Amino acid sequence: MSTAHVHAVPSNASSTRGHLNGILFVALFAAAVTRIAQLPAIAGLGLSPLIVGIVGGAIYGNALRDGMPDSWAAGVNFSARRLLRIAVAFFGLRVSLQEIAQVGLPGLTESVLVVVSTLVIGTWAGMKLMKLDRDTALLTAAGSAICGAAAVLAFESTLQSKPHKSAMAVGSVVLFGTLSMFLYPALYRAGWLHLDTLGAGLFFGGTIHEVAQVVGAAANVSPEATHVATIVKMTRVMLLVPVLLVIGIWLNRSARGLNGANSTNSANSEPGTHAARKLAVPWFALGFLAMVVVNSLHILPAPATQTINTLDTFALTMAMTALGIETRISQIRQAGPRALTTGLILYVWLTVGGLGITWAVERLFA
Repeated sequence: MSTAHVHAVPSNASSTRGHLNGILFVALFAAAVTRIAQLPAIAGLGLSPLIVGIVGGAIYGNALRDGMPDSWAAGVNFSARRLLRIAVAFFGLRVSLQEIAQVGLPGLTESVLVVVSTLVIGTWAGMKLMKLDRDTALLTAAGSAICGAAAVLAFESTLQSKPHKSAMAVGSVVLFGTLSMFLYPALYRAGWLHLDTLGAGLFFGGTIHEVAQVVGAAANVSPEATHVATIVKMTRVMLLVPVLLVIGIWLNRSARGLNGANSTNSANSEPGTHAARKLAVPWFALGFLAMVVVNSLHILPAPATQTINTLDTFALTMAMTALGIETRISQIRQAGPRALTTGLILYVWLTVGGLGITWAVERLFA
């Protein structure tokens, strides 16, 4: 009995050490990724460290994963799950109610219409047309509708989905968001969008995927358009909270309905996907909202907020890198073309439908 106890201690110590080593490995990997993202060639494409992180992590995970000790896996999983929840919550420090108020009802209306329509169309097109599972369809729709990779991370945590599904959604964000960053300014300069400065800000901020991509595209128009586009984009980010709350409640009701019906053939889902959840409301969404309030009340000094935002970006980069490490290309291949086609459908909607929404909003509030 005492011998068994003696052997348990070093086992626990070894497990803890492996856990910490895994986290440290991801942190060092994320530091390298951050430096790579700062290179002119990468920064010029508008690719954030988050995107570079999941690509770099996926390359390592598929080519060199055998070189990482198995005991480190728990640390990698911690970075891809718990750390990302904390990081998403602190993402709220980038948004303030005052900034949202600056563009008023036009910006809010544009954001709500784009987010809701894109989520609905993306989920429907993914599940019904492309025959994707529910989680992949939702992740792809969320990345296009709200705030790119950060939204995919938030939804991945709420859905408790597989890493390769997040990778597919982020791939769509990278491809079509980058295309928008170059295409939109070109269309604007050619006079094909028929938008004034306010309209360009509403359109760019309301339809481009990533924050960095929005800034990169709008900077080719004017400083005024960049200001409006950034605020509209952050309003879309703000909508992450109510959307996650609705999704959380919907998932619980779906799980209870399936359990009550004792269904045996749950289409568009994997085993365990519809298991009952203990918490319908994701706590990190409430944390996000709390951080928005903190930022709006200017409780923290500007240097502190800037430092926290920098650390938060690094934490998100760690989470994306860890997701990449856990991703297997073979799994992506199974649904890759269908997921990419869903992203293309959403891109066409964001470009054409988003332009229509912008014209309507400008006329409504003229």
